[in-house]
Amino acid sequence: MAISKSQVFFEKLWYRNTVWWLWLFFPFHWLLKLLAWLRRSFYQLGFFKSSKLVVPVIVIGNINVGGTGKTPFAVYLLNYLKDQGHKPGLITRGYGSDTSLHPQLVEQQSQLNEVGDEPLLIFQNTQCPIIVDHQRSRGAQQLVDDYGCDIVVCDDGLQHYALQRDLEILIVDNSRGYGNGWLMPFGPLREPISRARHCDVKILNGKDMTLEASILKLVVDSSAITLDELKKPIHAVAGIGNPQRFFNSLKSLSVEFTEQSFPDHHNFQASDFTEQAGSIIMTEKDAVKCKAFADKRFYYLPVTAKLSPESQSILKQALNKLLD
Repeated sequence: MAISKSQVFFEKLWYRNTVWWLWLFFPFHWLLKLLAWLRRSFYQLGFFKSSKLVVPVIVIGNINVGGTGKTPFAVYLLNYLKDQGHKPGLITRGYGSDTSLHPQLVEQQSQLNEVGDEPLLIFQNTQCPIIVDHQRSRGAQQLVDDYGCDIVVCDDGLQHYALQRDLEILIVDNSRGYGNGWLMPFGPLREPISRARHCDVKILNGKDMTLEASILKLVVDSSAITLDELKKPIHAVAGIGNPQRFFNSLKSLSVEFTEQSFPDHHNFQASDFTEQAGSIIMTEKDAVKCKAFADKRFYYLPVTAKLSPESQSILKQALNKLLD
């Protein structure tokens, strides 16, 4: 199952100059903008219930749909806080997880249908307490009560105002920006661009933050391999929000490959790869979903978030102000 024609259509519609006929829907854009503003205002004014924790809450999020680099930044932030002597925990919705099991603690043996792909990946790279819960305020409180977390990081929680926050970190894809600037479904935005001004820290992925690719690893046992050792031909697969970022990373390593995109959070099956010979390279997030049936054709390319010196300084100042 490749990425659908409707998804391709909307991607092209959102990330290009606004086509003339889209202006016919401009009143709906303003209506959605008003509704987004009213929802946020009602939480701020107390008309909707919002929970406050006794420990600081840091929200990582975006105003775009699709991938902007939140997951590698979450790994970076959690490990940074650990290095500073804190005990951070992460609360996340866990896309694709079984909500009847919520709240659910992520563990090494957790199944994808229980917790989702991104929470499992973050846990494997941080070993921090992670709770998957569609009721973020409930899961966040559990991190404090049951696991002694002194800081709670809320993943993809910018629009979830039922949990009060002390610091907001906005992640933006520098190459795509805010697209045409319209709200969904006429554009890629969940909230108006003006929402970005209210965030405490803004990180441009591709400028303030780069995702550094390390050595390839075999999906079945994580053993390392060099690019020169890969069996040809090479087939690159991505089921993430912005697959082109992954393909560009491979191109920067001078890898020759064919590429195939799948929908974000695609539930990979062995049947997706029956026609591929040679080697298959994917993201670490996709590898989590393929481990049960992967063979020695399957490799993943781990990436590590690295912040520019200026962004490191801005983030450090914001965290020091929050935690002093």
